[in-house]
Amino acid sequence: MSAVPVSLILSLLQQMCVYLVIAYLLSRTPLFLPLMHVTVRWPHKLACYLIFSMFCIMGTYFGLQIDDSIANTRAIGAVLGGILGGPSVGVSVGLTGGLHRYSLGGMSAVACAISTVVEGLIGGLVHRHFMRRRRIDALFDPVRVGVVTLAAEVIQMLIILLVARPFPAAVHLVEVVSLPMMTANSIGAALFMLILLDRRALIEKQSSAFSAKALKIAARADGVLRQGFNQENSMKVARIIYEETGVGAVAITDREKLLAFIGVGDDHHLPGTPITSRQTQQAIANNQVIYADGNEVAYQCSISPHCRLGASLVIPLVGEDDRVIGAIKLYEPKTKIFSTINRTLGEGIARLLSSQILAGRYERQKALLAQSEIKLLHAQVNPHFLFNALNTISAVIRIDPERARQLVQSLSTFFRKNLKRPSEDSSLGDEIEHVNAYLQIELARFTGRLTVDIDVPDELRQARLPAFSLQPLVENAIKHGTSQLIDHGHLRILARRAGGDLLLSVEDNAGLYEERPGGDGLGMTIVDRRVRNRYGERYGVDVACVPDRSTRVTLRVPLTIPAPAEPSKPEAAAVTEAAE
Repeated sequence: MSAVPVSLILSLLQQMCVYLVIAYLLSRTPLFLPLMHVTVRWPHKLACYLIFSMFCIMGTYFGLQIDDSIANTRAIGAVLGGILGGPSVGVSVGLTGGLHRYSLGGMSAVACAISTVVEGLIGGLVHRHFMRRRRIDALFDPVRVGVVTLAAEVIQMLIILLVARPFPAAVHLVEVVSLPMMTANSIGAALFMLILLDRRALIEKQSSAFSAKALKIAARADGVLRQGFNQENSMKVARIIYEETGVGAVAITDREKLLAFIGVGDDHHLPGTPITSRQTQQAIANNQVIYADGNEVAYQCSISPHCRLGASLVIPLVGEDDRVIGAIKLYEPKTKIFSTINRTLGEGIARLLSSQILAGRYERQKALLAQSEIKLLHAQVNPHFLFNALNTISAVIRIDPERARQLVQSLSTFFRKNLKRPSEDSSLGDEIEHVNAYLQIELARFTGRLTVDIDVPDELRQARLPAFSLQPLVENAIKHGTSQLIDHGHLRILARRAGGDLLLSVEDNAGLYEERPGGDGLGMTIVDRRVRNRYGERYGVDVACVPDRSTRVTLRVPLTIPAPAEPSKPEAAAVTEAAE
């Protein structure tokens, strides 16, 4: 081997190192993100074209003058553009780089322009080959990329021999530049791909770390702030974030005071004290993320000049109508730099906590609404029912005092059931007892004109359903049904199992139901809405009417029968003794 090719190889490798340093520096920027994966979408293809066209032209500029030709590393940009972007990108990059080379002139200008387009096409055909076989990872193999670039350079030398004139000068040029260019371009393309792989691995590692932390925090903090945005729950969440992120300290505030603080500086950052930090006040007032790194943006603890905290990230917590309800703060001590992952994670945590607080407030409002609806049902039934009941008892007491006493007892049972609801749920047995107390008054009121059948199997009496669901349907059947009849009224209450559901039917023999635009009566509408909101749209109230013959109102709820409680040991012993 002569001294010229060896020195040329070393010179080209030296130029290639500058080329790769630029590539490495650019890989640390968002510009290289579209190159981390095989580009399919047109915006990514455009980015791929622009980046590799730049490197293609750069390879020419970094080249070495050989007579009136240039020994260069242009093939790296053309081949990689095709491998990562496909034939269209490869040819476009090759055309751009080739035209640039042609504009510089020289004996080999036309040959080099053609060969650059061919090199881009070769990279694109390799892309298509492996994409069709679903072997995408093969496109990122540095050795394979180096071999493809070597083959492309061999073809370039052949094109120079075929196109460049005079022919002896073309032969001499190929003898001088072929080995240096094949060596530099092959190694350069492989190293360029290694840079991309290294950057992609780093991004995936960061993403994995971010995802793992985010999922773990979400799992541990799930539901805590739904129970209320207060000091106790905020301390629980702050401890979780502190343990999972490893930051110097974590704080949570509302709009006025510190709710929780854990970590470095917890001796003077005391929960319950007013917010004094200027950054926190600014973040809450402007709904703005504030990052004070202690360098570009100054940070100084507002409480103690001796505090070891040196950087702070403040993220607002947002409630209804984008109104700031507080803030979460991550700190690092003066001896540590804020992790990029923790900065991004902090904003994700703030969104998670904001959602939890909103969900908790929604659930509490929903519970209050349910209680209000029950009270509304009570308010609807009590006044006119009480008036009718007292009139009925007054009439009965003169002719049948014993019967009047029983009616007073039924009235007492009815109102006791109304007023003493320990929860939103009730058993079917309790609902039937409540309805039965109501019906005793109505039977006395419509003496001889109303009969009632109740058909509820014993095994369904423990089934759970929303409290105060059955009585409004029964009252509706009497008030708008049987009470309007001149003839005898008949009411039937039926419970049955339908697969995994419980069906409760209230049927009258009036058939006077008329669908109203505004609903089917306040009581029935509220019962239907409560059931649908709790269990879903397949549940609720359904009405079937045969005019002047019958109206059947059916309530469908999921069938839930709690398991019988096991007797305690003393009770079990007592049962055994009794058996003996």
